[in-house]
Amino acid sequence: MDETRVKAYLARIGADLPARPDDEALRDLHLRHLLAVPFENLAIHLGEDIVLDEDALVAKIVDRRRGGFCYELNGAFGALLSALGYDVTHLAARVLGDDGPGIPYDHLALRAGPWLVDVGFGDHAHHPLRIDERGEQEDPGGTFRIAETADGDLDVLRDGRPAYRLETRPRRLRDFVAGCWWHRTSPASHFTRSLVCSLLTETGRITLNGRTLIRTVDGERREERLGDDAEVLAAYRAHFGVELDRVPEVRAS
Repeated sequence: MDETRVKAYLARIGADLPARPDDEALRDLHLRHLLAVPFENLAIHLGEDIVLDEDALVAKIVDRRRGGFCYELNGAFGALLSALGYDVTHLAARVLGDDGPGIPYDHLALRAGPWLVDVGFGDHAHHPLRIDERGEQEDPGGTFRIAETADGDLDVLRDGRPAYRLETRPRRLRDFVAGCWWHRTSPASHFTRSLVCSLLTETGRITLNGRTLIRTVDGERREERLGDDAEVLAAYRAHFGVELDRVPEVRAS
């Protein structure tokens, strides 16, 4: 990523060029990204392609002022961090649900030095987590802990509940193409069965789930059912900075 693109990306998230690639700058960049770039799966329901190429991902976030899900958000953020001088590694993870781990390459996270970096898991840690720390790590998003498994993987837990199982072997962005394709196309993927656009705010979170706008402010949740298409498009624009020419809809399978 050249200097012009770096400056444009930093402007997108409201960040200054760091003086050096240190831990303090990483924390600031991580939080600013979460506050500026929404977690969303709109492309799936708009019939848009998702290309796991750093230039394409950065263009979507910076030029089109959109968001994405894990492969897109962490893929683009990893490119920015690398351009700023951080030593970045792509890591594969499997989301841990009630039915056990998800598919291989279910989730893309990043490692930057001793830090687990993840701006692509929706409602999660606001700051990077120490990947080598086995005690509790307090974060505005909850109490996190990273625990070793018998197979040598790492379980990331939030408030005592498993979030995902992380492999420690370095991966490349193209390794996640099959996982991304599955999430975009499979009837079993929650991304094909739901529609979400969600953003961290200074006081909580705002989410547009289909036509329901959900505001969480200081722990208090309020829901508002939106009306016609114009109102939905205005909500995308006002709350997420996302300009759309039509309302995405989940198609019946």
